[in-house]
Amino acid sequence: MKNKISSLSILFPVFKDSKTVEILIKKSISLCEELSLDYELVIVDDCCPENSGSIVKNYMKSNNKIKLITHEINKGYGESIKSGLKICSKDWILQTDGDNQYDIFDFKKMSKIIHNYDCIITFRYKKIYSSFRIFISWIYNKLIQLLFKSNFRDISTGLRLIKRDALESIELSSQNAFVGAEIAIKLMLKGYQVGEMGISTYPREFGTSTIITLRNIINTIKDIIKVRAEIFK
Repeated sequence: MKNKISSLSILFPVFKDSKTVEILIKKSISLCEELSLDYELVIVDDCCPENSGSIVKNYMKSNNKIKLITHEINKGYGESIKSGLKICSKDWILQTDGDNQYDIFDFKKMSKIIHNYDCIITFRYKKIYSSFRIFISWIYNKLIQLLFKSNFRDISTGLRLIKRDALESIELSSQNAFVGAEIAIKLMLKGYQVGEMGISTYPREFGTSTIITLRNIINTIKDIIKVRAEIFK
């Protein structure tokens, strides 16, 4: 494969992900070494109660390409992504979640089409969640399509590839899970090319998701209202 990307930051936050952080580190290093990439891993420990940061620090002793950001208090998903994006230094950023539900090796497929885009977001061919979560996801995506006049099918899926130069042209304000959608929408409105690619996801093997809670739903709605007001003021 002729890879058009030579410089890559891989970013993921961890909260209740101590069982998967080591898996993701190993997969990320394996991917980058296989493709001979100039890389860095940026991991955000969002005050993880399971002490994921200590696992990361052990790897940092033998690999100086790993960076760790530690939040002394839990700031949430959106703030964790923004913290990580600020210190990413490579030309492209591959952002994923810390629960290992996304295949980091899908980067190979993304890199084949990236010459057409400044950002690639992903959509799930099949959602392996409860019926309630699938329903909430459907409502969420329909709402975003309506409010922001977008055609993205699954805008907040937790795997995206972003050109860092493009990202520097926008300011992010979301504090919660809406941050992924905010990136795609604001880049699109700035005239950047944002594409979609279908992927498969995998069952969460450890822990439980903290995304679909009443508190997070309310906070995400607040972010949607805030960002829409910024865009259409």
